[in-house]
Amino acid sequence: MRRRWLIALIASTVAIIAFGVYGVTTSPGAVVASPSPSPSPSPSPTLSAEVAEAPASTPVPVPTPTLAPSSPPQESPELTATRYFAAWQAHDISSMTGLVADPPADFAERHRLFDADLRVSSLSLTRGEMRRLSGEAAEMSFQGVREVAGLGRWTFSSVLHLGLRAGAWKVLWDPETLHRSLKDGGSLRLKETQVRRPATLTREGLLFPRDSRAGDYVTGLGGTAVVLSLEETASGRVLLASPPLPPIKTRSTISRSVQAAAARALDGTERPAAIVAVDVQTGQVRAVADTLGGRGAFNGLYPPGSTFKVVTAAALLRTGLSPESPVACPATYTIPNARTFTDSDGVDHGTVTLTTAFALSCNTTFVQQTYERLRDDRLRAEAADRFGFREKPGLSSCRIQPYGDLNQLGSDSIGQNSAQASPLCMAEVAAAVASGVWRPAIMTADPAADSPPPVPLDEGVAGGLRTMMSAVVTQGTAAQAGLPPETFGKTGTAEVEGAEDHAWFIGYRGSLAFAVFVQNGGAGGKVAAPIAARFLNAL
Repeated sequence: MRRRWLIALIASTVAIIAFGVYGVTTSPGAVVASPSPSPSPSPSPTLSAEVAEAPASTPVPVPTPTLAPSSPPQESPELTATRYFAAWQAHDISSMTGLVADPPADFAERHRLFDADLRVSSLSLTRGEMRRLSGEAAEMSFQGVREVAGLGRWTFSSVLHLGLRAGAWKVLWDPETLHRSLKDGGSLRLKETQVRRPATLTREGLLFPRDSRAGDYVTGLGGTAVVLSLEETASGRVLLASPPLPPIKTRSTISRSVQAAAARALDGTERPAAIVAVDVQTGQVRAVADTLGGRGAFNGLYPPGSTFKVVTAAALLRTGLSPESPVACPATYTIPNARTFTDSDGVDHGTVTLTTAFALSCNTTFVQQTYERLRDDRLRAEAADRFGFREKPGLSSCRIQPYGDLNQLGSDSIGQNSAQASPLCMAEVAAAVASGVWRPAIMTADPAADSPPPVPLDEGVAGGLRTMMSAVVTQGTAAQAGLPPETFGKTGTAEVEGAEDHAWFIGYRGSLAFAVFVQNGGAGGKVAAPIAARFLNAL
């Protein structure tokens, strides 16, 4: 019996060891990561212990793929095109050159000569759609408008080509980028042709006064006139030309007496200058005396300085301010996290009414109020939608751009930075205050078919502006200019980098609205306002 028991014990032990070895050598998934098995009778304690103590299988390492060194992210062709157009509009040739792949040695000179030879005074660009030609090539069509002195707006279109060079998108520049007519060595020229002048009469049917300084605007004041045309040199194709000369003895909208007063008011003015006068109710030009040249009184673009505060004040009145609202007029004002602006007289006037701040031409007041009330683009909208500061058909030129930062907004509010206007544009602003309706100036009996429609001003806004413009003459910056009673106006002194300030005075009296501009003349109250006084007192 004992021997049988011993044999049975040995057999049982061998079976248990064999089962344990089987459990260890079975695939590790069956022990470690298998789903839970169906319910079964519990194994014996010995089996359970042996399974639990079986060594875990060693995981096989998964090779990590070797990654190529990361390269710096490529800027998109859209971003390069945007930067190039911004630099081009700002005439920043250095930045343009840095965005061009292998720019020609005369890249900067080509752009300078193009603008100088064709008398281009400004450029605005509108992007088209970007086309990806391949992984390393793209192109973007664009539209442009150039302002050509003596001819007006010149629209054009072209294509900006871009390519991937050394991991960066670059402009693949060629002369055709400037204008399609420059393709394959083509060229453009501004041609002047002397023609005999047909005679133009005043609105009364009379000859123009002698030395009227209106020769660039009407014919018949001399033996010949200059007709301008922008042409392709080789083909002679005309891209832009002066308007046809009027028929012989055409009556203009110019009043002989008003024209004579304007011309004589500029006598003795050494700096280039202009006076423009328009009828308040019709917008018809009653006088234009211009020594600026190139039809600068209509087409020139100059910073309007504080005369633009008429527009800024209109926008502020629309926010709920009134002429009697108390405002601060400190000597300096710093826009939060931006630049400091200084008032011209350097005096802290404390708290004053908005009318007094306007009459004293407090820069700090208008910068602060614009920062606090007009940061949502209301200033640009007021100028563009209600006072004509936009691209449009018509005789006058003026514009303002959306601001990029608070410094630009502050400068725009006082007629600097992107705010630019011709004297005729500012005469339109004065006429809008007088009549309560902005309308484009005309030199015909009726507006042209494509003329911008009149824009009524809110009567409360117009009334408030009249109160404020009266205070400028009676107690403000034009009080010592000798202006006749019932004159409403606004002085302006516009800063010019590297040169003396421009002098402005705009206003109205009776049925006439006007603008006086003296290029690099100095302070508006001391220079332009006395010229306006000579003009008005001679009527």
